[in-house]
Amino acid sequence: MSLSQTDYIQFPPQGLTWHWYKAYFSDPDWMAATWFSVRIAMATTACATIIGTMASLAIVRGDLPFKGTLQALTVGPMIVPHIVFGVALYLVFSPLQLTGSFVGFLIAHTVLAIPYVVITVTASLQRLDPMLELAGFSCGANRLQTFFRIVLPNIAPGIASAAVFAFLASFDEATVAFFISDTGGKSIGRKMFEDIDFNLTPVIAAASAVLVAISLALMGAGHLLTSRKSSR
Repeated sequence: MSLSQTDYIQFPPQGLTWHWYKAYFSDPDWMAATWFSVRIAMATTACATIIGTMASLAIVRGDLPFKGTLQALTVGPMIVPHIVFGVALYLVFSPLQLTGSFVGFLIAHTVLAIPYVVITVTASLQRLDPMLELAGFSCGANRLQTFFRIVLPNIAPGIASAAVFAFLASFDEATVAFFISDTGGKSIGRKMFEDIDFNLTPVIAAASAVLVAISLALMGAGHLLTSRKSSR
């Protein structure tokens, strides 16, 4: 549909043209929304991967009295409907003037992405033999050295996969963005919602195709890195 020659979304497409992709890449509003989403997704990936990995270490290797509660809290955002989460964030962010801001999006998307990191990294840690860490301790390494020299190299494929999931959870998110966006900061998901309401042209299909292409490229890169690490 993104290649259709008609001025509205139609399937099957009538003719083939790259006009709508040119319109997408030349439109300053679409580009601003796309780059805003990319920046948010990259920052979310960094924050969620670090926080999620630390939470996974606490859950799997830590001796915490409320480990089950911590695990439930980390995966809680996957259970709560996004529309409920979005309304709650709007009520909190609006008085703090965080709606439409980089920080507001970063907080919201990090919370949404952490569960994917925790689940993925936790699975990697559970497959790692604890005797390897004990061997490091017996050789004189402290906890920090053991993590960076033994644990991290072994769970790196899991962390890489978790980072990909975190990026996609942020970049493809639209429901929460609908509530916390404004004219100053708008994600590509919110932009697509607006064009569906007011300007239903094949540019939306072109933007969707770009989103799918980016998602597939990231998933493919993550799979390639994981395969190479596993083969080594």
